[in-house]
Amino acid sequence: MYIIIVGGGDLGLSLAKFLLEEKHELVVVEKDPARFARLSEELGEAVIFGDGAELGTLLDMGANRADVLVAVTGTDQDNLVICQLAKLIYLIPRTIAKINDPKNEELFSSLGVDATVSGTKLIASLIEEKIDAGMTIPILAFKEGGVEIFKSELSQDSSLVNRKISKLKLPDECNIIAVLRGNQVIIPRGDTVFREGDEIFVLIRKEKKEAFKRLFLEAV
Repeated sequence: MYIIIVGGGDLGLSLAKFLLEEKHELVVVEKDPARFARLSEELGEAVIFGDGAELGTLLDMGANRADVLVAVTGTDQDNLVICQLAKLIYLIPRTIAKINDPKNEELFSSLGVDATVSGTKLIASLIEEKIDAGMTIPILAFKEGGVEIFKSELSQDSSLVNRKISKLKLPDECNIIAVLRGNQVIIPRGDTVFREGDEIFVLIRKEKKEAFKRLFLEAV
């Protein structure tokens, strides 16, 4: 599968790393020079410098043969324009957009975007569920590839508490992609320290889920 990711922020970078581990062909486009330099160090030739909202950039990325386009820039307007170009001009079968304002979800859907991702909406739905602490809750299961995203609240007994993510030996094909701390959403970096009560979101191959739980979510 050939995947185009527009936007090289923390979400775009985490997604690209995971998809590369899954052996997908992909390219990331980023228009900020400093961020492009950082991405190039981590992803090498899988990064293109340019504006994904421009037709020429999308053509350079091979949009005419892409299976999926994911727009995860910082603005809803850019993400919508990028997905529309992908659909209408390059006939990319599936488009996915990050939306920062959940009120825009209906607009995106009506204009042909296949799927939207809203951190605000996800967090609100989790709060409404009133899940018991410590439970692992499946959030999203991918039909192909045997991969899912789940969330779990860290108890005081979890071996993750008070540890830096850079010091963890995570199972293969596993990424902690977000942390919900109160009303704050944290995209974890190497120096992120987990706290009791944090809600973590984990992208993982399904057969590795039990190993992750035994290592990090059960009592130390």
